[in-house]
Amino acid sequence: MEVIIAETPDAVGRIAARIIAETVRIKPDAVLGLATGSSPMVVYAELARMRHATEIDLAATRGFALDEYVGLAPGHPASYAAVVQREIAEPLGMMFENVTVPDGGRPDHEQACREFEAAISDSGGIDVQLLGIGTNGHIGFNEPTSSLTSRTRIKTLTEQTRADNARFFNTAAEVPRHCITQGLGTILEAGQLILVAQGKGKARALAAAIEGPLSSMCPASLLQLHPRATVVVDEEAASQLSLADYYRYAFSSKPV
Repeated sequence: MEVIIAETPDAVGRIAARIIAETVRIKPDAVLGLATGSSPMVVYAELARMRHATEIDLAATRGFALDEYVGLAPGHPASYAAVVQREIAEPLGMMFENVTVPDGGRPDHEQACREFEAAISDSGGIDVQLLGIGTNGHIGFNEPTSSLTSRTRIKTLTEQTRADNARFFNTAAEVPRHCITQGLGTILEAGQLILVAQGKGKARALAAAIEGPLSSMCPASLLQLHPRATVVVDEEAASQLSLADYYRYAFSSKPV
């Protein structure tokens, strides 16, 4: 695992976007795993800037959303299908029809999950999966105690996660209690993982994920198992890392 400590949240976005851009330049039809939430937005903002500066072309890329709420009305502005189209695909110049989002409106949730897994397989697999991290260590909506080999499935959200996401809804009561999420085993199969985090609120979970034991109690610790995992964080998110000085030294000494 490579840990990169950036000075500011915007610098986190620039570094992570550069890694994604390198893949897309080599493989224009790369398959991207698209996380939503606050932390990854600086990455998409930088990719959008690069696109408008003609530094990158994402028109041929394909995408898979990390998760979706269950039970929201079609077109609900807080649904991840709407968020991905509005805040990711359109600014990045991606064709939204090339982005697959779990179907949280299907009555047969298990079938929807199987079809989503099959779509990832049919695409050849995700090349780069972007991730954020929850305050309880979740990635996607894989809450603590999620199986490390889990596949795409329906999950019950913790009250902490619902509270963290209430800012995207008119009232906290509107936040769904269930979601469909890529499983930890699904995420682990991506060719490369990039996790981004900013702010002191993520510091404890980040330290547990990077330096704590591999444990289902901190689902993000799964990154310890991946051969190409990169964690990009700002100084506040890195504030509880015991080896922060080493991570800075390793990055500054990285071979060209």
